[in-house]
Amino acid sequence: MNIIKKIILGLLAIVALALIVALFLPKNYAVEREIAINQPKDSVYNYIKYVKNQDDFSVWNRKDPKMIKTFSGTDGTVGFVYSWNSQDKNVGVGEQEIKKIIEGERIDFELRFKVPFESTDNAYIITEAISPNQTKVKWGFNGKMPYPMNLMLAVMNMEEMLGKDLQDGLNNLKVVLEK
Repeated sequence: MNIIKKIILGLLAIVALALIVALFLPKNYAVEREIAINQPKDSVYNYIKYVKNQDDFSVWNRKDPKMIKTFSGTDGTVGFVYSWNSQDKNVGVGEQEIKKIIEGERIDFELRFKVPFESTDNAYIITEAISPNQTKVKWGFNGKMPYPMNLMLAVMNMEEMLGKDLQDGLNNLKVVLEK
């Protein structure tokens, strides 16, 4: 009986320690990648502002060709919503809405994940002219994990996890636009 008490107390101490540590860990994360594309800024922007074009370059859109997609609103305008439903646990169920547009410069999205976990995060794509025929594209993602879920940020490397997919997507975008 004494051993069981010690094991239970030990487990409770570990849980309590983890909860205390989570109080001091960050709750927010942000990841951004960029690439130079050999096309004029207006050509690049006019392509990326359409969410449906993400099928051509986004790693996440390519993970499950069988996913069910629905759209509402006018693509390339504030309020357009792209929803997906996939049986693939790496894709899940969610939606992406265009929340803000700075014409020719930036598009802000809200991502609402429903399955395999519920979360609301933000993403953006920014275009900057490097020269008349070259454009820098930045793709970023930021989110928040509430306490005590923020404890996962200590073991999950969001920079690595999301960063690789963002960079792969930008590399795909470069190939598509430089054809």
